[in-house]
Amino acid sequence: MGLGWVLYATIFCVVLVLLRRVNGWFYDYKVGDKSYELPPGDMGWPFIGNMWSFLIAFKYGNPDSFVSSFVHRFGKTGIYKAFMFGTPSVIVTTPETCKRVLTDDEAFIPGWPASSVKLIGKKSFIEISEDEHTRLRRLTAAPINGNEALSTYMCYIENIVESALDKWSKVGQIEFLTEVRKLTFKIVMYIFLSSESEPVLEELEREYTILNYGVRAMAINVPGFAFYNALKARKKLVAIFQTILNERRLRATGNSASSKKDMMDALLHVEDENGRKLDDEEIIDILLMYLNAGHESSGHIIMWVMVYLQQNPELFRKAKAEQEAIAKNRSPTQKGMILREYRQMEYLSKVIDETLRLVTFSLMVFRKATKDVKINGYVIPKGWKVLVWFRSVHLDPEIYPEPMEFNPSRWDNFTPKAGAFLPFGGGSRLCPGNDLAKLEISVFVHHFLLNYELERDNPECPLMYLPHCRPKDNCVGRIKKVCDKKA
Repeated sequence: MGLGWVLYATIFCVVLVLLRRVNGWFYDYKVGDKSYELPPGDMGWPFIGNMWSFLIAFKYGNPDSFVSSFVHRFGKTGIYKAFMFGTPSVIVTTPETCKRVLTDDEAFIPGWPASSVKLIGKKSFIEISEDEHTRLRRLTAAPINGNEALSTYMCYIENIVESALDKWSKVGQIEFLTEVRKLTFKIVMYIFLSSESEPVLEELEREYTILNYGVRAMAINVPGFAFYNALKARKKLVAIFQTILNERRLRATGNSASSKKDMMDALLHVEDENGRKLDDEEIIDILLMYLNAGHESSGHIIMWVMVYLQQNPELFRKAKAEQEAIAKNRSPTQKGMILREYRQMEYLSKVIDETLRLVTFSLMVFRKATKDVKINGYVIPKGWKVLVWFRSVHLDPEIYPEPMEFNPSRWDNFTPKAGAFLPFGGGSRLCPGNDLAKLEISVFVHHFLLNYELERDNPECPLMYLPHCRPKDNCVGRIKKVCDKKA
């Protein structure tokens, strides 16, 4: 009986080994002679590839184990083959390989999974051609990141931040991350839609949260799964935006620039050198992308900045002193912050950069090879996806000593080499809202440091890593007002 079970167990193990090799053999066969030049790696199981090991690593609190398993087995080559998100893929993990993929627009185009494109939109920045991307970035850059736009937004951001902090300090226990995400969503909604209706904001923010959970999930379109729920959320969001868009078109009068009040108005009126305007699908997909990215990243980074500073009292005092000096030097007639003061926040800028590095809000981006490409002596076959793995770069001890330590001073007189710091991506498809995001974060932290502290109920709360790194309790705690004097 015992020998029989041993035999069955042996056969079972052999079958498992063979199954894991089947995927590798199949894709080696498909690329023919190029298989000898493929990067080292592991294609995982048939159909699911490496997704189970990826999800297990991130869902059970050890996200870096996924890539480190490739490094331990195949060496630090900076490039590994895998089967991810339903396609044969290559993971790149060093500054040099990341830089090459992100800057070579001829060899690599956006390669987001079809499921992500369905959720964000085929006419959003993540999917459109390079020419269309360049055109839309040119048309939308000034209203988002221009100095005039940032100065205009600063006043609104400051007012809403001051109001929110005062309110939170009076209500007792809150989910800090949840409230900050609502705050950043309200800010970005104002910029894009000038909407301050609380019921509309809450509905949109709720649907965006569901949508975001589905972007990195497996594309299982079955009730109960994140992707299924995200598709339903997108449908609701599109319907809401279409209603707003129809109302805007009805009240629009000609192409007068004076009628442009927010980003949607700007998109309605904008036209290229050939007089072509954006259609409804283009406008809605652009808004979906900007609004989703514009509040999620800012909200999470704000939370982590405050968590890290509260965990390090000496750093908190140093950051606070800088903000107090800026407030003290204001003219008595000055009302509110000005852009020049934001540019003077040198230490806070290092705090934010260190938070962006350590958290790595977007752990990767997707590209696709348009032709056979050779990197580090290996071939990436035409049509294969490329996952630019930011997290591995940001936590590389050879680039950032003691990488898990929160140390803003590491940025003193330090400029990382190209490809070594990628919080907003890189190349021509660098995140278009990066300046606005850093402004939002800086204005919030400025007012927080002057007058408030965060007291967490459960500072040792375990973390979740998908879709983004956060405490499981969403940072439950209290905002304590420590100074009644207005800065």
